[in-house]
Parts: sequence; C-alpha cells; structure tokens
Amino acid sequence: MKRLVVVESPTKARTIRKFLPKGAYRVEASMGHVRDLPAKAAEIPAKYKDEPWARVGVHTDDGFKPIYIVPSDKKKVVRELKDALKEADELYIATDEDREGESIGWHLLQVLNPKVPVRRMVFHEITQEAILAALNNTRQIDQNLVEAQEARRVLDRLVGYKISPLLWKKIAPKLSAGRVQSVAVRLLVLREQERIAFVPARYWDLKAYLREKGQRFEAAMTHYRGLRLATGRDFDDQTGKLKKGLKQGENILLLGEAEAKVLAQRLPSEPWRVTKVDVRQAKRSPSPPFITSTLQQEASRKLGLGAQQTMRVAQRLYEQGFITYMRTDSTHLSQEAVQASRRAVEQRYGKDYLSPSPRQFRSKVRNAQEAHEAIRPAGNQMKTAREHGLSGIDARVYDLIWKRTVATQMADARLRLVTAWIDAGAGSDVATFRASGRTIVFPGFFRAYVEGSDDPEAALEDQDQPLPDLRQGDTPACEKVEPLGHETKPPARYTEAALIKMLEKEGIGRPSTYATIMGTIQDRGYARRTGNTLVPTFTAFATNNLLERQFDQLIDVGFTAGMEQVLDDIATGEREAASFLRSFYKGEAGLENRVEQALDAVDAREVSTITFPQWGNVVVRVGKYGPYAEGDIDGEQLRASLPDELVPADVTEEKLLELLREGNAPDDVLGIHPEADLPILLRKGPYGHYVQLGDDEQQGKPQRMSLPSGLTPGEVTLPMAVALLSLPRTLGTHPQTGQPIAVSIGRYGPYAQHGRSFASLKETDDIFTIDLPRALELIAEKEAKSKPLRTIGQHPESGEPVEVWSGRYGPYVKHQRLNATLKKGQTPETVTMDEALQLLAERAAKKGKGRRKGGRKKAKG
Repeated sequence: MKRLVVVESPTKARTIRKFLPKGAYRVEASMGHVRDLPAKAAEIPAKYKDEPWARVGVHTDDGFKPIYIVPSDKKKVVRELKDALKEADELYIATDEDREGESIGWHLLQVLNPKVPVRRMVFHEITQEAILAALNNTRQIDQNLVEAQEARRVLDRLVGYKISPLLWKKIAPKLSAGRVQSVAVRLLVLREQERIAFVPARYWDLKAYLREKGQRFEAAMTHYRGLRLATGRDFDDQTGKLKKGLKQGENILLLGEAEAKVLAQRLPSEPWRVTKVDVRQAKRSPSPPFITSTLQQEASRKLGLGAQQTMRVAQRLYEQGFITYMRTDSTHLSQEAVQASRRAVEQRYGKDYLSPSPRQFRSKVRNAQEAHEAIRPAGNQMKTAREHGLSGIDARVYDLIWKRTVATQMADARLRLVTAWIDAGAGSDVATFRASGRTIVFPGFFRAYVEGSDDPEAALEDQDQPLPDLRQGDTPACEKVEPLGHETKPPARYTEAALIKMLEKEGIGRPSTYATIMGTIQDRGYARRTGNTLVPTFTAFATNNLLERQFDQLIDVGFTAGMEQVLDDIATGEREAASFLRSFYKGEAGLENRVEQALDAVDAREVSTITFPQWGNVVVRVGKYGPYAEGDIDGEQLRASLPDELVPADVTEEKLLELLREGNAPDDVLGIHPEADLPILLRKGPYGHYVQLGDDEQQGKPQRMSLPSGLTPGEVTLPMAVALLSLPRTLGTHPQTGQPIAVSIGRYGPYAQHGRSFASLKETDDIFTIDLPRALELIAEKEAKSKPLRTIGQHPESGEPVEVWSGRYGPYVKHQRLNATLKKGQTPETVTMDEALQLLAERAAKKGKGRRKGGRKKAKG
C-alpha cells in the first residue's frame, strides 16, 4: 500500500521522509495554501465579476461565503499533487496543528478531491517517535477549526477591503487598514501623544560613597529634615509640577541644584551613623517555558531580533526537527519534556539544582489554548545546540529555548536582601540615606537562565551586590557625597517586544499573527524602526484620526479582544460564524453602513490635520505626497514638506517655523551662466541642495544638479555651479563595447556610467578630475558583481535558478524578475533554499503594495 503525505514546506517534507519507511510513503509539500481569496480583479471568476460584492471576494448577501481560487503560482503544485495522489492508496494530511494548518489541509481536500481514504495526522514536534505516533492516531479534519480560520480571513478581508479605499480617498494612496494592525498603530500613536504632551521636570538628590569594615559601598539620599525627597514618580507628566496632594516643604522636599551642592560640600564632615538594618530572605522562581510571544520578546531583548526574524528561525528549527511547534500560547510541558529537562539538570548541574517536584505552568494569556504545548527542544534527549551541530543564529535561538526549558525544572534561586538606613548630621538637620545590598545564597535556575541576559554566569555576578556587615550603631566613614541632577523622562516608545506583550496582555491577535502585524505596520509606513523602538509616523496619526472618528469601536482594545474570543468560540463549535459576520458587517452600526457614512461625513482635510498646543499655530497635514507643515509667518500662509526622518514627538514649534522659512526662502541667485545667459539658482529640495539653470517658468524642465557630498551651500561659487551643470561629463568610450563612459551625480552621489551599469565613485575620486582609466576600473569592479555570488538551486515550481546576488543594500536572492534582500543573520554562503523561497514569497506579497517611490513633489493638500 502506498501512502501520500502532504505537508506545507520542502524542509518539513525532507525531515519527515527520514522517519518513514522508504517506498511505503511519499511526502510532498503544498508550499502553504493552495487556495485563497482573489488578490486582484483579474483573478475573480467570470461568473462573479458583475456582482457588487465581487471585489471583496466574499458573498456578503449569502452567508458570507468566500470565493476561493487557485492562484497562478500554485497551479503547478496542485497539478503535481494530483499526479502523486493517483499513485496513492491513502492520503495523509500532515499540515501544522493550528487553525491555519487545519485550513490548509481542508483546502487541499477541496482541490485534490481524493477518492482514497483520508487521514489527518497531527504532531507538535518532528521526531521519529512523534511522527510514528501521529500515523497511528489519525483523525478527521476539524471543521470547527477550519470555520474559525475562514471567519478570521473573511473578517480581515472585509475590514481591509472596505476601509483601505476610504483611507486612499481621505488621506493618501497605498494605505491599509486591518482589524488587529489598526489597533497596534493606535497604541503607538497614543504613546507618541503622551510623549508630545509630556513636560519634563528636574530634581536633585545625593549619592554618598561610604566605607565600613574595609569595604566601600554607596547610599542614596531619601530624606532631609524628616521630609521625603521628590523622585521622578512625584511629578505630573503633563505639567512637570508636583502631583496634586504634594506640597513643597510640607510633605515632600523638591531639592534644587544650589541646595544639593551645599549639602554635598557639608555632609562629608558630619557624623554618619547606621540607624536601622533590615535583612530578609527572598526567592526567585523560573519563568514559564516559551510561548510564541515570550520567545519573540526575549529574542528581541537578548539577541536583537525582530519578531519576523525570530519566527523565521523558529520555523526552520521546527521543520528540521529541533524544537516543538513554534506557534502556541500554552505554557504546558509534556511529561516527556519535564522528565528530559530534569535529567539534563541533574547531569549538568547536580541534584541540588533540581526543583523539589516537577513544575507545570498555567498560561496567563487570555484565551490560551492549553491543548497545545510550550516551545521546547524536540524529543526526549534535551540535546544542546552544540550536540545538534547548530551554528549561527539558529544555535543562539535554540540555546535560548533550551535554557528556558531546562530552567523550568530547576530549584528556586535564594537571595539575601539587606537594606540599611544611615543618618548624616545631628539634631533636626539630618539627611537620611539608604543603602541596598543583595547576595545570592543559592543560584538555583540562575545557573542556566537569567531573563534579559545572554550570559547567565555574568548575570550572576551582576546580581550579587553585597553590603558590608552593617550593624545598627556602626559609624561608616564618608569618602565623598556627589550631587546628582535628574530629569523626568517621557513614557518609552514601544519596542516590537513591548508592543507584542501589550497585544497579548489585552487578548488581541494570536501567536500566528504577531510577527505579521509587526511587519505590516512598518511596511505600510505607519511606523519606522529606530534602533529597537517603533516610531509612529505622521501618516499613522492621520489614519488613527479617521478611524477614531468613524470606526471607534473597531480600534477599541476591548472590542478587538472580544472578536478574538468569538473566533475562539467558533473554533470550539460554541458559536456560528455567519451570524457573527452578519452582526459585524450589516445593520445600522455595521461596517458596511459606517463606510458609506464616512464617504460624506469625514472631512479629508480635518482628519489629515495634526495639531498640538506645543506647536503653536503651526499644523502638520498628511497629503498625497507625504506630511507637510502649514502655518502663518508675517501674515503669509506658508507650506513646507517635512523630512522623512522627522519624528512627531521630537517636533517643536521652533523646528516647524524653521522648516517653513527654509522651504519658502527665496532662491539664492549665484550669477548668470556665461553660455546659456540664464540665472543659476541654489535651491533646497527633499533630498538636499541643488543648483538649477533658469527658473521654473522657462520652457521645458530646468537643468538641475545635486551638490556632491561634503560641499555646503555656502561654499558654492558661480564657477563651481557652472561646472556642476556641465554634468554628465563624457570621459571617452569603453575599449570593448565602444559605448560612452560618463560621470555625473545622482540621488546617491557621484557615479560612472557604462550603458546600464552604474558604479559609485569612491570618496577619493573627484568627479571633475577623474579620468577614463579610473572610471573603467570602477565599472569593471561593478560589472564583476553582475554575476551571481551563488546559485542555490532550482525553484521547485518554475525550475528556474534561485541565485544570491550582491546589491547596493547588501546581498539578495533572485528568482526570475523577483528580488528579496537577505535578512540580518543570513549570509550568501549559508542561506538555504527554504529560506530563499520564504524571502521571495514575502517580497511577492508586498510587490506593488509598497509606499510611493521617487521624489516627493511640492507639498499639497
């Protein structure tokens, strides 16, 4: 008997093949979903094209039935699977165990229409034991899970396809709305609004450097003359003043700079005495094993990885059989995993480091699906990354998972915490200081894992901060007192990890969606990643304005979390999908009616306008070509485009006025061109200063040339401008092709050109003195890179090569006319076919949907 097993990816297929008897089983990959809703009008079947709901791809008047099509890039896969099925006596659907995997399996059955017995095999790790057990414990497709996934897909399609065109009409092209994505954007905007409204406050305190029993230690001043010193938490964020109920000199002391410095000078000569010592024992217990969100958060903190990169690595580790399924919200560990972890603890650290009894954890995530298991090393051996032969980022993520899992079965860490209060001075003029110490009595699980630290042993040293053996009545010597000035800080911007944590806390989204959400809000121009933080753009503010005014419920955290619960209820069969979709979409308060109302009710100029009291009378508006400032200067209403790097919370009235003045400053006339007899103007554009021959009123497009890097506007002379306008400069012809070799300046700086090849000039090259041999040398270097660095192999669908090339922004993979840049941690030498296919698939999904390219036009409303 021959059996066909279908999984989602080639890597997963290769791993599973190793565990099945040769000849009896054939394992093939579906390359993800084989059916989906139409992505464009051309894909809508002819019989539906004239229907009013056809563009959405969902029959909103007939139970919200979706139109499914087989995309053109999946037709070959379907054909090959059908051919394989003809030779099989049984079909095994072995897609992932979550709703998405169940849906992929169901769609496979709809497309393949098998006439042989069908079995659904489910496993959460790809090991020989798990695969063989799954073969012997099959079930049918879970229709409830399929309906829950379909309801989510339809819900997201309705929101995206109905609200996104409204955003295009009222704000700017190419924007998108999403059921979860828009809530995430709102959280970023609300935090940025808090930062804009924030008023900093300054306060002072003192730090003393003391010595007792030969050991130096530090103490911080907490009280003076019986009054507690003000700290950051005592100030109102929006006024910068002490909070209500706190009165200077009565129940709190706001220490100023002058007084702090006087005390710092006087206190070292005063008597110091320990008045009280508190000693207490504390324990720390290990964190639960990873779920999807906590893995993403910890990989961000420890390894600097984004959510999408973390999931790519985790997917790879899962499909190669190294870890359990990586999309889960359960912290449960199987008995096999618990026993394996306890063996690993005993072997590596000794019995003393084992927890007294096996630990299990209950998930704190709202609506968690406890039937799943936490992310852990696969199998029952608990091998380390080195024992598996892993390297690079794969090894680092696996090591993170291994340590977190093993730590769950380790003993609590025991600590000794000491707090000492020390008075300086006498009588009523006493300053009170506090010193804190911490000693690790027994490290317990700290030996394996310290949250937020990549080196447990180093972290142990950092956590061990003992005080000398202080006793009441001791008189430590004061070596120095240092005055310290502080300024309150605005609320921190979200990192990807922090935003995921907030979404998870509120019950918004699911393990499979977090990474996608983080990618979408950045790809759509709603946020930029600066360092590790997510900074919302002005476009995010304008979009949030519209959604708050017309779709307030849709971006409400509680409402969105409630929808997640409904989808969970559909997955368990407790709720019917069509009635929920009907109540969401139809009716007076339904999405359909709200969108219709918004076409007339929403004022495009109003929602695109962003104002804050701190900006005075200047406003920021988001227009077709991006954000711009608008304000009155000397009775004249002026506009100026905002630079891309400008961050909303960092905008001040002074900065906006400066941009308005610069953007509307009269052109600097450098002189008259000696040959053209036209004025040469020095102007500033979105990408820097440039010289222009003639004004905008002359016939045809004026000749322009950017200033080269390092040349400031003040250094530009008339002869220099004439030379710039003489570009491009032809140096000669190529000895082989006979084509001209020219040099000029483009958006990215000076370059040499040969046909369609462009080679950037080096810093040591002068565009006005470079000769033909040097230009040929640069072009030869560039054209040598026009060959692939490596051919990975043939694409499984097209048969065409998948190659790695070197590009301006780093190495990228290429298949036919599609390019995708390698991610951080991936190298041309090690990138695999599966990784390349995933990169290409992600790029294909974004192609044509990116932000407007090219130069920004003059600001318009």
